[in-house]
Amino acid sequence: MSTRIVVVGGGTAGARLAQRLPVTLLGEESHAPYNRVLLADVLAGRYAPEVIALPGTREPVRLGVRAVRIDRAARTVECADGSLVGYDRLVLATGSNPVLPPLRGLRGAEPPEGVHAFRTLDDCLALRDRVRPGVRAVVIGGGLLGVSAARALAALGAEVVLTQQGERLMERQLDVHASALLREHVESLGVEVHTECRVSGLRQRGGEVTAVELADGFVLDAQVVVLACGVRPRVALAREAGLDVGTGIVVDDALRTSDPYIHAVGDCAEHAGRVYGLAGPALEQADTLAEVLLAETAADADARYTGTRALTRLTLGGATPLDLAAFGEVTALPGDDVVQLNDATRGAYRKVVVRGDRLVGGVLLGDLAAVGALARAWEGDEALPQAPLLHLLTHDGGS
Repeated sequence: MSTRIVVVGGGTAGARLAQRLPVTLLGEESHAPYNRVLLADVLAGRYAPEVIALPGTREPVRLGVRAVRIDRAARTVECADGSLVGYDRLVLATGSNPVLPPLRGLRGAEPPEGVHAFRTLDDCLALRDRVRPGVRAVVIGGGLLGVSAARALAALGAEVVLTQQGERLMERQLDVHASALLREHVESLGVEVHTECRVSGLRQRGGEVTAVELADGFVLDAQVVVLACGVRPRVALAREAGLDVGTGIVVDDALRTSDPYIHAVGDCAEHAGRVYGLAGPALEQADTLAEVLLAETAADADARYTGTRALTRLTLGGATPLDLAAFGEVTALPGDDVVQLNDATRGAYRKVVVRGDRLVGGVLLGDLAAVGALARAWEGDEALPQAPLLHLLTHDGGS
């Protein structure tokens, strides 16, 4: 008798498993699985929604099905429509939810009209329906998601203000200089950027948002507000089933939860104390789990997940598009070696941080020709060759 594998969640990790294995996939969204990384391009009008659909799975996906309860004793998943789905192995790929900041005017059951998260294709399509040239839009959050949303709204002709509570844009990924260059580029797209700026509330009239209030008393008129304040792993289903939960659903090197018949992958999973929240680790976890589940049927379970070194990439459009990539530790510690190349004429900036004989981080803006070689050196975590550090930033990475 074949093993019944049920996957809850039709995002990046869940869809990848369904491509690799015969599974029953329960997708809460009504859309077929899609590439969430490209949502900003759909919002900007660069791609139609169907273009970002993920490759077909080996089995049909049950769309619009929300799992509400796991019965670990009976090994069944109960769905919101009352149906029960039995499993021999259950995989939780429930993803993450957008973080909603504690703002005045955002504490009711439903947000005011015009206030949107930017997490799903439905969020994206709702924004597309509302945004017209000249519409005043405020994006709350200056991380990767907020910068992407601001760029897309500007491409639609909106008058965009990007607010960031921290000192600079994408401060988790970029160093001070790269962040400043990114800000210059975003402002060149017509986006007004405010950093060290805390939003305190929303104003509304007749159920529609009209303005964003800042903690210093300043008020930004707004017909559209985008909440890009980060994400939080979706763990309610696991917690209610009694599984071990930290920030995410705790898993071991076989991506197994505290129940040996239940696994977790992607944004909802916490491995070795870390939740990644990125597409690259989600895909690697799904591929590893596919090998684990295949090996279990072949009594040869050697596959193990040992963590992912995740590289962040972003392309921002405009008259002069900007590509950026960042990985690892981009701010040097005392004793580290740093090499920087700054080409103001071409708008390019490259930097690597070396600790001992290891590459520990880097950031590139404008010119990504060396990113492949740098990523391989960083991901391999091997001793660097005895050669001048400058070779790391050449176009071929010194290979």
